[in-house]
Amino acid sequence: MAQTLNITYDRFQREAIDYINQGHSVIVSAPTGAGKTVIAEHIISTSIEKARGVIYTAPIKALSNQKFRDFQGQFQENIGILTGDVSLNAEAPVLIMTTEIFRNKILDQPDSLKKYSWVIFDEVHYIDNPERGTVWEESLIFLPQHMNILCLSATIPNIQQLAKWIESIHKKSVKTVVEEKRPVPLHFFFQCHNQISDHINILKRTAGGRINRLHALVSHLRQKDYLPCIYFVFDRKKAEDLASDLASFDFLNRKEREEMERLYNSLCQRFDLKDEKSAQLIYPLIRRGIAFHHAGMLPTLKEVIERLFTSRLLKVIFTTETFALGINMPSRSVIFDGLRKFYGRYVRNLKTRDFYQMAGRAGRRGIDKEGFIFCRVNPRRVNFEDIKRIIYGRPEEVRSQLNTSYATLLNLYEKYKEDLFKIYPLSLHNFQSRKHEQKEALRLLGAKLNLLQNLNYIQGHSLTDKGRFAKAVYGYELMLAELYEQNLLEYLDEFGLGVLVAAIVFEPRKNQNMQKLSKTGRKIRRVCEEIYAGIKRREAKYRIYPFSKQPYFHLSSCIEAWLRGTDFEKILRFTDTDEGELIRYFRMAIQILREMLQAPVISPVLKERVKETIRVINRDLVDAEKQLRSQ
Repeated sequence: MAQTLNITYDRFQREAIDYINQGHSVIVSAPTGAGKTVIAEHIISTSIEKARGVIYTAPIKALSNQKFRDFQGQFQENIGILTGDVSLNAEAPVLIMTTEIFRNKILDQPDSLKKYSWVIFDEVHYIDNPERGTVWEESLIFLPQHMNILCLSATIPNIQQLAKWIESIHKKSVKTVVEEKRPVPLHFFFQCHNQISDHINILKRTAGGRINRLHALVSHLRQKDYLPCIYFVFDRKKAEDLASDLASFDFLNRKEREEMERLYNSLCQRFDLKDEKSAQLIYPLIRRGIAFHHAGMLPTLKEVIERLFTSRLLKVIFTTETFALGINMPSRSVIFDGLRKFYGRYVRNLKTRDFYQMAGRAGRRGIDKEGFIFCRVNPRRVNFEDIKRIIYGRPEEVRSQLNTSYATLLNLYEKYKEDLFKIYPLSLHNFQSRKHEQKEALRLLGAKLNLLQNLNYIQGHSLTDKGRFAKAVYGYELMLAELYEQNLLEYLDEFGLGVLVAAIVFEPRKNQNMQKLSKTGRKIRRVCEEIYAGIKRREAKYRIYPFSKQPYFHLSSCIEAWLRGTDFEKILRFTDTDEGELIRYFRMAIQILREMLQAPVISPVLKERVKETIRVINRDLVDAEKQLRSQ
C-alpha cells in the first residue's frame, strides 16, 4: 500500500478506489489519458500486500507486453505474463494475459483461478468488437463467483446497462464511476483547402480547389510549438509514404540528434536489429525526429520506435490506430489524415468512440495545458455535418457481439449437457436484444449443437475423442478436429504441421499472391479443401453463420523455408506479406500448436511432434519471450 499513499487522486479515481476498498466490483468509464491505470495499480498493490492474486487482461498482445514491462518496473517479481506465445513467471500473484487466455482458463482450468481475487478488464468496450467481443462477454458470464471485477473503458454512454447486466447474472453489487472531463482539454482545428482554422464553419465557406499540403500543416505545428505529434493514418503504406514525404524537415538540433543516434543504436543492439534492413531504412528519418509505426513492422522495431517516442526525441510519428489502444504514448498534438476508415467489410465514417480513443493521445498530463487536434478535411470524402457528428456527437453504446465458438459450446456441454441453453438468458445479448433477436440467437446455438452431434463430436450425452480434441482449439475447431479424426495429424512431420497451422490462421489481403506449393503443401491443401467443403456444406444446411474460417496456403513456402532454418530476411522473398504480419501469423501458429498440446486425447507421438514444430518455428525474431527478456 505504501506505493499509493502519497498519490493525489482525481475525484473519479478516489471514488473508484473507495468502492474497491469496500469490496465492490467497479466499472470505470473515462476519457483516454484520464488516468484509469492508477485504479488498477491500487488493486495490484493492495492485493500483493494481502497475498491475493490479480489477473489483468488486455485486448491485444502488444498492450499485454507493455503492461508487463510497466508493472514489472513497479512490482518486480510479483508480475507474470501469459499470452498465446509468451509464458514468463506464470505462477506470479499478478498475471497479465489476453482476454482469450482468461476465457479459456475459466472453461478449461477453472481450478487454476482459485488463488485470484480480482480480474481487471482493460478496454472493456472491446465487448463491442465484431470479431472478438464475444470473448469478453463469455469471460463475464462464466466469471468465477469468488472474483471481483474492475472494468476500465473509454467513454461509453450505457455503462449503467453494463453494470446492471453483470449484477443480474452474478447477484453482487457493481458500482459505476464516470468521468467526462479530460485532465487536459482538447482544442480542435481543421485543415481544408490548405487553410487551417479552429472554426469549421469558416472553412465551409472557403473557396475550394486548393489541396491540403502536409508540409503546410507540419510547419504550422512547428511554428506554434505543437510538437511532438502523432499522425493517425488508416493505411500502413501511406504511413510510410507520408513519413518519407516529410524527410526534408529536420526536427532535431545537434545535441538531440547525437542523443537520438546513441539511443537508437543501443536499442537496435539490444533487440538484435543492427543488421535488419528495415531498421537501416528507417534510420535517416529517425535522425530527423520522424518515424512510422504499424502492424506490418517487426515487433522489435515497433518497440524501439515506441521507446524513442517516450524519450521525447521523436517529434512526428505516422501511425495506424493500434498506437491509440491503451499504449501510454501521449503527445502534444494529434493529426487525423482522414475521418473515414475500414470497418470489417466496408469503409465508413469514424465512430465517435474511436475518434476520441485516438484524439485522447493529445495533451500530456502535467506538461500541456491543452491538447491540439488537427483534422485534415477533404469535403469530397466527408461532409461537414458528418464531421460535426463524429467530433461533437454522443459516443456509441456498447452492444453485444455474442457468437459462441464450437470449442466454448463443447466445454459447456461437457459441464452442463442440455442445460447449456439456460446460459443464453445470462448473456448481454439477451439483456439488450428484442424477442426476435433472442429467438435467432437460441436457434443458432441449437444449430451449432446439432451439427456437433451430427458430426460425432457428441455421442450419448458425452464428448467423443474428437469432441475432446476440438474443445481445446478455439476458433479452428472443426478443421483440426476432422483432420484429427481421420488420423491425418499423426502422419505429418514438423514441415507438414507447420504448413497446416500457418494455413489455418492466415487471412490473405485482397489480391495477395500465393507462391507455388511444394509437394507437401499441395497434398495438405487438397485434403483441407475437401474437409472444408464438407464443413461449409453442413454449416449452410444448419444456417450457421459466419462460416468456419477457410485455410489459405499463401505462407506455405515461407514457413517451410523458416522450418529449414533459413534467415528471416531470406524467407521474405517467398511472400508479399509484411514482415511484422508474418511474425504475427507464425506466433498465432505457435498458439494453435500449444492449444493442441492441451487436448487430453492426442497421442504421445503427436505430442512430441507438435513440441518439435513449436521449437523450430519459435526462434529468433518470432520468439516473443526473447523480445520481452530483452527489455
